Amino acid sequence: MLGLALVMGFSIYLSFPIILRKNMSAKTLIVLVSFAVGILIFLSGDIFSDVASQIYSSGSYVADPILSLIFLLSVSGLFGILYLVENLKGGTASQETHVPARVASIVAIGMGLQNLTEGLVFGAAYAVGLTGLFLLILIGFILQNFTEGFPIVSPFIGRERPKIGYLAGLYFIGGFPTIAGSLIGYNYVSSYLNVLFDGLAVGAILYVIIPMFRNLFRQADQAKAQSFVYIGIILGFIAGFAVNAI
Repeated sequence: MLGLALVMGFSIYLSFPIILRKNMSAKTLIVLVSFAVGILIFLSGDIFSDVASQIYSSGSYVADPILSLIFLLSVSGLFGILYLVENLKGGTASQETHVPARVASIVAIGMGLQNLTEGLVFGAAYAVGLTGLFLLILIGFILQNFTEGFPIVSPFIGRERPKIGYLAGLYFIGGFPTIAGSLIGYNYVSSYLNVLFDGLAVGAILYVIIPMFRNLFRQADQAKAQSFVYIGIILGFIAGFAVNAI
């Protein structure tokens, strides 16, 4: 199980050859960033669908009050913490300088939290011996982790790229929690943990989408390629849905 979890978690690095390419046109870069935003939009809805299935368990129309509270507190709590941390730094020039690194770090954390819950699902399925199910989960998570590399690196697209080691570290933040979640899920199953980490992931994604949209449309205006933003976002959403459907 640990070996499969390692493959699943570090499959996020499969997108490395694409993101390390240089000399891309401005319009290609805009499409890639928009593609990443589309994936994040889908992931936020996909995560909430997982939360909803637990809050409204057994087909009930009445939400579980404890799980609902955990979700609301985790979403709003992390969103508020990120806002306070960002604004405590102060200084417009300082913020502009650190925007790519800060946004990329938040995206990586959000991906990691979401992958942690996926690992919990995988570990639980393996523990009860659902061979066919966990193989489908494994394949689906590998494909999904591959697409998650684009949102993490997207803040640097069109800007000076950081060192490969730094990007590899961000990918590790996004991918390793899958492995940790698998080990936890194999030994311990809790809907409270699932909802907590899902809520934290949604909070991070909601927060980071705002600066990504702002920078994206600013770059699109400069390149006169606004239509490419819409194309990239819908392609990213479709890609997220297609991978999740598998």
